[in-house]
Amino acid sequence: MEVFYYLVFGGLAAVVAALELGKSGKDRVATPTAFNSFKNNYVLVYSLMMSGDWLQGPYVYYLYSQYGFDKGDIGRLFIAGFGSSMLFGTIVGSLADKQGRKRACITYCITYILSCITKHSPQYRILMIGRVLGGIATSLLFSAFESWLVAEHNKRGFDPQWLSITFSKAIFLGNGLVAIVAGLFANLLADNLGFGPVAPFDAAACFLAIGMAIILSSWGENYGDASEGKDLMAQFKVAAKAIASDEKIALLGAIQSLFEGSMYTFVFLWTPALSPNDEEIPHGFIFATFMLSSMLGSSIASRLLARKMKVEGYMQIVFSISAFTLFLPVVTNFIVPPSEKGSSISFGGCLQLLGFCIFESCVGIFWPSIMKMRSQYIPEEARSTIMNFFRIPLNLFVCVVLYNVNAFPITVMFGMCSIFLFIAAILQRRLMVVSDLHRSISTKATEMTAEDEPLNP
Repeated sequence: MEVFYYLVFGGLAAVVAALELGKSGKDRVATPTAFNSFKNNYVLVYSLMMSGDWLQGPYVYYLYSQYGFDKGDIGRLFIAGFGSSMLFGTIVGSLADKQGRKRACITYCITYILSCITKHSPQYRILMIGRVLGGIATSLLFSAFESWLVAEHNKRGFDPQWLSITFSKAIFLGNGLVAIVAGLFANLLADNLGFGPVAPFDAAACFLAIGMAIILSSWGENYGDASEGKDLMAQFKVAAKAIASDEKIALLGAIQSLFEGSMYTFVFLWTPALSPNDEEIPHGFIFATFMLSSMLGSSIASRLLARKMKVEGYMQIVFSISAFTLFLPVVTNFIVPPSEKGSSISFGGCLQLLGFCIFESCVGIFWPSIMKMRSQYIPEEARSTIMNFFRIPLNLFVCVVLYNVNAFPITVMFGMCSIFLFIAAILQRRLMVVSDLHRSISTKATEMTAEDEPLNP
């Protein structure tokens, strides 16, 4: 493997270590023991849940190909997963608000374990059922856990600013360190120990079962709007009304869909972008490098949030940088000559890899930051429902991309993602303006009320 890969990985590792070890008093917030115990419990559970997800990632496509399915068959399986998340996500989100977020988190564990079990069958119909279950589980993973955390945090009377501490730590470990370790562990099970490509799915089921046991034994239940007589359709109406009546929520949903849609498209495109002429690249090592970049981003986000930097402000810069990095493949395609077929990574590929690492760092900043904004703007009574509403256009976009992945040149796809991210930056600017205006009006109203109080009998 070329020295270039080691230099990039080593450089990123050094920067992450320096940031974490060099945190000053401004970057750390003094918190009580009760909050630290609560935070550590959630981070442990979240890391176990994410390990169950990350262990599966490297071997899903490979397992399907080992069962003899071609690219078209595998593409339809992936579309089924995203389509399932789009169709059933809002329903399970509403049920989480109505029936309880803890129950929804347990349902996630059970559903994903069942999805892992289906991987033992080479029958296409069984695998399709597994993808549908996986899509439902994904919707719960990205809504129920965060909704439970925000509600429980507020119920226990902790400072709202401390939520960003939990978000940053959960992303740093769950989406960074755990992803790297899970990828290496999956490789150990499947290849080094010779257990085959289904072994990582069995390991994922075990981690999910451990996490479920912790949830059952240590988590309390909380709800959105659990009032009697409010059915599923009423929950939908509450969520739709909140999005339609509050520009901040609508803007937040559009921003999330644009960024995550570009992010998931990038997941499908980075391999052919780095090896357009079948250049030999170490996929596993590059994946680990991307996750290390994400850790760098979450470490930067924790510093920004600890210093109470305005999220709406710095995210404009993050989205703009993201747009530039995903435009790099378009630029290098025109100015850098292609390499020979089957050779090592080209100079253009090296430039793109560096750009992709910067993009993954932006992803690391995005997750705790978007979680922070969602905790501020989304109403508690329909939090899970609204969060899954946001995922409808995201999943629809990814399904369209997957269906037409061979219809457009890769440069067109990256150019489209770059445009989406630039639009996200513009919408983020608008969100900051609207938020500041709303905050100013609320402050003036409070001041007028305070001035009028002495005049009232």
